[in-house]
Amino acid sequence: MDSAPKRKRPDADEEVPGAGAVDLSYLEAADALDVLDLRAAKRLLLSFERRLRDNLEARMKHPDDPARFADSEIALHAETDRLRLLAGAPDLFPDLVPLGLASSLSSLLTHDNADLAAAAASLLSDLTDSDDPDDLAGLRSLADALVDANALDLLVHNLSRFSEADPDEAEAVHHTLAVLENLLELRPHLADLVCDRTKLLRWLLARLKAREFDANKQYASEILAILLQDSPTNQKRLGQINGVDGLLQAVAMYKSRDPKTTDEEEMLENLFDCLCCVLMPTENKERFVKAEGVELMIIIMKQKKLAYNSAIRTLDFAMTRFPPACERFVDVLGLKTAFAAFMGKIPVSKKNKKESYQEALEERVISLIASLFGGITKGSRRIRLLGKFVENECEKIDRLMEFYTRYSERVKAETEKLDNLDLDDLEMDEDERYNRKLEAGLYTLQLVALILGHIWHSGNSQMRTRIELLLRQNKLTKDDVKDILQEYHDNIGDLDGPEEKERAQARTKEIIAAL
Repeated sequence: MDSAPKRKRPDADEEVPGAGAVDLSYLEAADALDVLDLRAAKRLLLSFERRLRDNLEARMKHPDDPARFADSEIALHAETDRLRLLAGAPDLFPDLVPLGLASSLSSLLTHDNADLAAAAASLLSDLTDSDDPDDLAGLRSLADALVDANALDLLVHNLSRFSEADPDEAEAVHHTLAVLENLLELRPHLADLVCDRTKLLRWLLARLKAREFDANKQYASEILAILLQDSPTNQKRLGQINGVDGLLQAVAMYKSRDPKTTDEEEMLENLFDCLCCVLMPTENKERFVKAEGVELMIIIMKQKKLAYNSAIRTLDFAMTRFPPACERFVDVLGLKTAFAAFMGKIPVSKKNKKESYQEALEERVISLIASLFGGITKGSRRIRLLGKFVENECEKIDRLMEFYTRYSERVKAETEKLDNLDLDDLEMDEDERYNRKLEAGLYTLQLVALILGHIWHSGNSQMRTRIELLLRQNKLTKDDVKDILQEYHDNIGDLDGPEEKERAQARTKEIIAAL
């Protein structure tokens, strides 16, 4: 991501216009430091706190006469900038936090001068950012202290306080989002806390609805994706504030056009990531259907733009274990669009020419069709779904068997590899072996077998004859399919609750029996 331009720091011999001459010569001495030890760091912090105190006192004495506290404000800004030296010594943070580092910086976030509040956000983005694992202990001590000093609330409040019409304040918003991202990376549990204590979700949602694209809109999409990724609580929260509809509005801007830049493309992917996360709770699937999300995704697929794959992925999330979405999909004529993708008739661009993209898309479509069979169990919709596999001399069953043999060979190769492991690797338990096979394509193979089972279970003689012919041609039998389904049955988890697990196992057992 392109970051916003950095605020220019005054040169040591430069006078700030309209403020009188202020001695900034100490900046040269500070910048000349090669190593910042604890003693020097304490001096920096004490000097900053003194300038902060002087400025607050001057403001209290002369609240209606800015000229009387202008010099102290400039000096405070310079001291704030000087504290950037601490970013190079996170190992000192545990010693500086008890001296007031976090609390002093948090108080600066509330400063009446928006420029100083912006400087605080910029400084905090530097202090909380590091890719060095050795810095983690120090950074986490600062992060914890900032949370205790109410910094999360103040940072989110400033997002609404800053006006992005002003370039400097737009930059301040960018820095504020950077601090939030850094804190979330350091302490992932803050994702729930910040959304519980502040209106961050509402701000992000409103920001993403803006039509114009810019760096801050992209950053907002990243932060929202982080907040939703591993938090069922935040997924539900966003749904409760009309977030499903808000995300659909943001995505709808690209239903008939592609992003203009790679940054905008990344933002669109983030938006779809957010949609897929928010569709985990059942109540949000209901909101998605009600907001005509199914229709929007089909439109995006028909337009064959860059978001084609993302639309299929979103539909898969929406329809997984949610029959109403499956029914709506059939009702609004989604089968034709889905099976075009199933048969490999997908739009080609520079991005999706890659084999990995094509394969990921095929796996997603297979999952979507398996969800349809699981969600539509009877009636005219079921007949229409099954009818797709009769069309054109059962060409879709041919395609299904093509997938079956391809993934079967991969899983077989991985199984043989696991069986021939060296003695040093024999400590691998059954769960790990199963996960290795899943990575090799076992889950997709299971879904293909499940679809074949549903087709066989329908009792249609034409389709059964075709399946038997293709199995013989590939030197396979129905027992091979049953073995795959049995392994699937035995490994169905209870992530969606014990009742859903029992239902899924019962359906699978019924299909196995029919074979």
